[in-house]
Amino acid sequence: MRSSPSALCLTLLLCACASRNGTPDNAPTLKTLAGREAQVAPDSGVQATEEQAIAAYREFLEVAPKAPQRAQAMRRLGDLEMASADARSAGGEESKTGAPDYRTAVTRYEEFLKAYPQDKDNDRVLYQLARAREQGGQLEAALATLDRLLAEYPRTAYRDEAQFRRGEMLFSLRDYTKAEQAYATVLRSQDGNPYQGRALYMQGWSQFKQGRLEDGLRSFFGVLDLKLGDEPADGKDDSLAHLSRADRELLEDTFRVTSLSLANLQGASSIAPFIDSPQRSAYEFRVYRQLGELYIKQDRSKDAADTFVAFARRQPLHAQAPQLQARVIDIYQRGGFVNQALEAKKDYVTRYGIDSEFSRANPEGWIAAQLLVKTHLAELARHHHASAQASKSSSDYAEAVRWYRIYLRSFPADPQAAQNNFLLAELLFEDKRFAEASLEYEKAAYDYPVHAKSADAGYAALLAYAEQEKTVPAAGLPGLQRAGVASSLRFAAAFRADPRAAGVLTHAAERRYALQDGEPAAAVARQVLALQPSATDAQRRVAWTVVAHTAFEHARFDQAENAYSEVLALLPAQDKARNDVVERLAASVYKQGERSREAGNGREAVGHFARVAVVAPQSAVRATAQYDAAAALIGLKDWDGAARTLEDFRQRYPNHALQAEVGQKLTVAYLEQQQWAPAAAELERVAASHQDLQVARSSLWQAAELYDKGGSGAFAAKAYGQYVLRFPQPLEPAVEARWRMARIAKAEAQSAREFTLMQEIFQADQTGGEARTARTRYLGATAALALAEPAFEAYRKVALVEPLAKQLKLKKARLEDVLKAYAVAADYGVADVSTAATFQVASLYQDFGRALMGSQRPKKLNKKELEQYDLMLEEQAYPFEEKAIELHELNVRRAREGVYDQWVKRSFAALGELKPVRYAKNERAEGVIDAIR
Repeated sequence: MRSSPSALCLTLLLCACASRNGTPDNAPTLKTLAGREAQVAPDSGVQATEEQAIAAYREFLEVAPKAPQRAQAMRRLGDLEMASADARSAGGEESKTGAPDYRTAVTRYEEFLKAYPQDKDNDRVLYQLARAREQGGQLEAALATLDRLLAEYPRTAYRDEAQFRRGEMLFSLRDYTKAEQAYATVLRSQDGNPYQGRALYMQGWSQFKQGRLEDGLRSFFGVLDLKLGDEPADGKDDSLAHLSRADRELLEDTFRVTSLSLANLQGASSIAPFIDSPQRSAYEFRVYRQLGELYIKQDRSKDAADTFVAFARRQPLHAQAPQLQARVIDIYQRGGFVNQALEAKKDYVTRYGIDSEFSRANPEGWIAAQLLVKTHLAELARHHHASAQASKSSSDYAEAVRWYRIYLRSFPADPQAAQNNFLLAELLFEDKRFAEASLEYEKAAYDYPVHAKSADAGYAALLAYAEQEKTVPAAGLPGLQRAGVASSLRFAAAFRADPRAAGVLTHAAERRYALQDGEPAAAVARQVLALQPSATDAQRRVAWTVVAHTAFEHARFDQAENAYSEVLALLPAQDKARNDVVERLAASVYKQGERSREAGNGREAVGHFARVAVVAPQSAVRATAQYDAAAALIGLKDWDGAARTLEDFRQRYPNHALQAEVGQKLTVAYLEQQQWAPAAAELERVAASHQDLQVARSSLWQAAELYDKGGSGAFAAKAYGQYVLRFPQPLEPAVEARWRMARIAKAEAQSAREFTLMQEIFQADQTGGEARTARTRYLGATAALALAEPAFEAYRKVALVEPLAKQLKLKKARLEDVLKAYAVAADYGVADVSTAATFQVASLYQDFGRALMGSQRPKKLNKKELEQYDLMLEEQAYPFEEKAIELHELNVRRAREGVYDQWVKRSFAALGELKPVRYAKNERAEGVIDAIR
């Protein structure tokens, strides 16, 4: 058979390809090529189609059955027919069976394998054959072909893909167990392969189909690790735009099946065990979000909300936490769950508001969350405002106030801040929290650009101050009134054209004068008088009154007279206020007395002050004049006249403001007359009423001393008791007061009272801490010594009589009590207390020894037994006598340091009896021992 030109060309082409590594004998050398000039013709290219190539290969196979290139041609032909079938399939062409037609390719590969069963490239042929059968719909045949490929060529380069395709086919055939195994084989491959992600994904699906949801989740999380493992941990960017479309689709489906699996387990609570690495923490929010979205699609609103909340609880500082928390609110609102939505909003603003940990840890995320924070804060404030207005409940008011305050603190510059500040003030006013309301009204009025409610807020602040004045204690009233005046002036300056400004200014002038701010009050009053249009007559009368009073008080009597005239001209004839004005005019007489006094004319001043009672007997000035008359008499050292005047003043004007000073002046007068008890009584009054605690304290102390000085022990003790009660600090005088009370109690034979006071002295010093002084320690030590006396008396009362064992035990116990008591006193280290305690302890030991010797003897002892008993008692008593000698010697050795008080002397005397050989002579100081051993 003749070869066609195309077949011949193909043969030559294959020969050239097969032998191109050989070198012809006549090939040029480098030397011969040096002189040649290469001529390169333009390449026109090979113009051929796939169909032409297939036809050429078929023709070659027909005409060259023995050609060495036949195997290569058959394989290449199969590939071309496979590619052609792929192209037809992509173009939508199908065979009569409805599936793409790969039969020709299948036949070609089968023929090749039959003709060349040992060809080294048969793994590739088997791979292509399996693919052709799979594409042609012959899944089982394709699966068998892949099994053969892997069995015959276990190390084939197509191993991973073959296993992956096996898994795909087995999955399609619903053999999920074997499909899982095939995918697992791909995943175990040591070499990196492009099928790993897809194999892991399909392995998860295989496990999911088997109902092994947790195993499937491990696989799906593995897919997420591969695709999202490089995500930044902060979660600021939740976009997947950086991924390919295929990867995005893979992730979408992975999240879908992951969510289905979790929903069929324990929902959101099943997620945490799988988040076991930092890379998973980075995309954890996506898992919660996708599960929540699935629940929403399933109309499981509560589960969706709980899922979003779970993430916000788990990673509260994550950038996506606010977004997921916001979904919770949206879910509840869409579902009509009003209360849940309200609580979710509270939770949101708490977690992501200005004071939240989130704001400090994640500034960018916090900024992004603020729009919703602001919205929810406003909604919460309005909701609770409405609730409070409906219920009138303080708790509802408090809740609304709280949200308004958080809103204003969080968004002070927001355009709605002024309106919300005004609403907050209104709310506080409704709840009768007037002090807070006044401050918030002022903020709403003056701390924002002028708005519709500015003037109303400023005026409402004044109403709030007025309400406060109804309940404020007297001591706090002046300060409150000053604040109200300042607010009034601020209103008048800011809203001068407001029709309420004249009344506000008038009230401010009057109030400022009442607060004794004379000149500033007069300045405000002049503003009222200068208003155009003019203020009302009533307002002008108040203003003139303030000007008059101020001038009078500043000794500008001519200006005061003119101003009072203006006031009288504006007063109706029957107005009760005329009396006050007339009194002010009459006060000029009183002022003459003041001028005389300032000039040093005391007697003349007294005359003017006394004349006020004649000129205006009902005038309030009369009281002041009488008081000043008494003061002038004191200046003249007319003690009797001053005392009588002051006593009359006290009776006539018991509520006068100057009563607080009467006591001090009467005290001076009484002291000058050496009337100690009346002086002390006045000092007690001063102490009870004076605002200055230092004055009150010193007055009460002086009163007690004066009572004591006058021999009024009971009154002195009472005064000292009041001092301790009112002024427990400083410590030293309080302890001293108790000491003096104890001294009085002792003088009046009140032993129980004395003992109680000694206990108080001791306790006060012991607990005084850094406030203790040398004096308190001395008094504490002396008290400790005194407190030992009851124990000493209890010891002495125990007689050593039959039953001796019982009595001896009791006496020893009482001895121990006394020793402990004296040890407390000795521990103070106060010299005369230590010597007293040492002497008493030595005497106790000496007494105990004597008591032993003098104890009642047992009955029925014969003479010998009695002698032995006496010897035994001597042995028992001897150590006590030795201890007594040791302590007395300790006391006498203190004489070398100059301590030679009565107790040292008594110790010398005792030693004279105990050791007469050594001590029954002139006493001599020895060494020093610092404390009782």
